[in-house]
Amino acid sequence: MPNKHSSNTENILVVGPSWVGDMVMAQSLFKALKQQNPTCTIDVIAPGWSVPVLERMPEVRRGIPLHVGHGEFNLNARYCLGKELRNQYQRAIILPRSLKAALVPFFAKIPVRTGFLGEMRYGILNDIREFNKKHLNQTVKRFTALGSTQSTAQQTPPVHFPALRIDKDAQLQALNKLQLSTTQPAVSLFPGAEYGPAKQWPIEHYAELASALTQDGYQVWIMGSQKDATVADNIIDQVKTDQSISLINLCGKTSLAEAIDLIGHCKAAVSNDSGLMHVAAAANCPVIGIYGSSSPDFTPPLTEKSKVLHLNLDCSPCFERTCPLQHLDCLYKITPKSVFDALKMLLSEK
Repeated sequence: MPNKHSSNTENILVVGPSWVGDMVMAQSLFKALKQQNPTCTIDVIAPGWSVPVLERMPEVRRGIPLHVGHGEFNLNARYCLGKELRNQYQRAIILPRSLKAALVPFFAKIPVRTGFLGEMRYGILNDIREFNKKHLNQTVKRFTALGSTQSTAQQTPPVHFPALRIDKDAQLQALNKLQLSTTQPAVSLFPGAEYGPAKQWPIEHYAELASALTQDGYQVWIMGSQKDATVADNIIDQVKTDQSISLINLCGKTSLAEAIDLIGHCKAAVSNDSGLMHVAAAANCPVIGIYGSSSPDFTPPLTEKSKVLHLNLDCSPCFERTCPLQHLDCLYKITPKSVFDALKMLLSEK
């Protein structure tokens, strides 16, 4: 661990969120903190998988992995990390609203520990902010608000668009390693959604869109985790053989850092409301966001280079993992043609 910095530098420890998209959106907070105090240093406690995302944020000095499973309490691990971090920070900002998320800064004895009221965190936090859903109607606003002072806490928090650094040398290495064309334009598809199937545009729709894209001269990269590999194979299987040569299943074949660089190479991305959608927005890749059970009002892609497709049916957004009405009309009725047309319009605006 680094030595304690001089007293005229504010060292801030942020406890980051557990989801890819949320970690990307948290960069808005980091930008706001740097705007307030350009000399501050920001370290972020995060799941180990998200450290490559933090390494692409110039505002963050380092990501500190917390080696506990998702949802795991593991008091000993949190105590040991907190003890290790003592005497290094003047302020902590805790983005998750759980009790366990606030423990490391408490054990680190950080003087100011800021977070929203939740899960009986009195004493664990000593700068408790009211959680006003109406005022803080977007995830990114909730994050950024915690970086404000108490006197400005009720003002509309600024939203700074995330911007991940693209490593051009690593990008070329990834293209060569995966034998991807460096000259044929690429569009990436993100058919997965960790939250559940009520966020997933139908496979057959992705296949029809992929077919249209290959006919239009694009190579199509289907990206996601290893869990999405079967979905990607199913998409490719539904496309005519003479077109599928331009479809490439990259699910599970890239590191997160490689995925960031490859997305930054793409002409555009088409995505469910997922973490990779936010990565694409932050990688300056034009993105089409498809929303079903969730709402673009709550977690929009944070970029001017985006178009959102959301039918706003009477039954949506329901925010359920699976469709409670068992028809998934909110996604099925978004046609491949409407997505293709939106994509072409978005590309023409570049």
